[in-house]
Amino acid sequence: MAAAAAETALRRLGAAVRGLSGAWYGRHMAAAERAIRTRLPLVDLVLEVRDARVPASSAFESLRRRGPLEPDGRRFVVLNKADLADPSETEKWTAYMKKQRTCPCIAVNSHNRESIKELLNVVRSRIREIKHGERDCTGTVLLVGIPNVGKSAIVNAMHQIGRIGAADKGKLKHAIVSSHPGETRDISGYKVASHPNIYVLDTPGVLSPRFANDDSGPRLALTGAIKGSLLDEYDIAQFLLAVVNSREGYRSWENLNQAGDTSSSGNANTSRSHSKKRQYVSDHSQDFIVKAVHQVLFETISSFKGDLGKEDELRRLVDRQFISLQEAFKVSTESSEDVGKSIALKLLNLYSTGRLGHYTLDHVPDVRQEVAA
Repeated sequence: MAAAAAETALRRLGAAVRGLSGAWYGRHMAAAERAIRTRLPLVDLVLEVRDARVPASSAFESLRRRGPLEPDGRRFVVLNKADLADPSETEKWTAYMKKQRTCPCIAVNSHNRESIKELLNVVRSRIREIKHGERDCTGTVLLVGIPNVGKSAIVNAMHQIGRIGAADKGKLKHAIVSSHPGETRDISGYKVASHPNIYVLDTPGVLSPRFANDDSGPRLALTGAIKGSLLDEYDIAQFLLAVVNSREGYRSWENLNQAGDTSSSGNANTSRSHSKKRQYVSDHSQDFIVKAVHQVLFETISSFKGDLGKEDELRRLVDRQFISLQEAFKVSTESSEDVGKSIALKLLNLYSTGRLGHYTLDHVPDVRQEVAA
């Protein structure tokens, strides 16, 4: 019953995505795709960056269309944003991909130094293999992926860790990092290691105008690969709530409002002793607001007696949750902006930063039982 809730919302959002007819694929993406395909034969290694929350949906379609003349031996799959995904599902996905594909796979968090160090060591090792152990050779790596999977964040992190000489430190060059898809427009090179010298080419995100299946579009909309301006945030937030309603994670929020815990009261001036940790109701990312959101979601889901497999019942629960979230987020009805949109944006932001929980949206194929064994 619970799983049907997400499926119902997924189909509804999927119809909206199909209605866009690939509107996200503009001239700049077409030009970027041509430039990437031109460089593919010229580089030593290709790092395909995917979003760990959607390991299948975020696949870079241009690589799938390369054909048998471009073997996977030069390709490496990087599941970024592992800190936002379900750890157990990420482990299953990496095991599945290593077993099913000839190219290696690694899960990383671009904001974690140790995680990027591990990735950089893997790249160094692979370049040495390709260059037959030459120490002073030069290797080139092409970083590809769809929008908003964190390619530029990975480049910056690798560059900061891998630079060695003082001259490199003085000429530190950063890639543009943004939470909005489509910010990288040109292919830029960054030195990330010496001995061997390794240069990474950061490329613009390219999202195929057509998806492999109808489920991919909604999941990519939720993870931010499709520009939010193309879809109604309320529709995306409804899909998000359907996902939350269908998982067991909400049960961990049961005991948040224990006796003596006043952090969710919303009073911004409870005492002078808390002056360093002031509560601002306008900041929805503050702990007491997030805790109130968790409480609302737990209470509404656990008390719901309807059938989430029925679309009208699901809508009834989601509508009830939006009403309750208005109080949790401290959204005033007197505000000039759309109340529903305001709640949706705040909710989607908590999801994108991991404050709402860690959800992997793509399910590992059935062979996962074989992999786990």
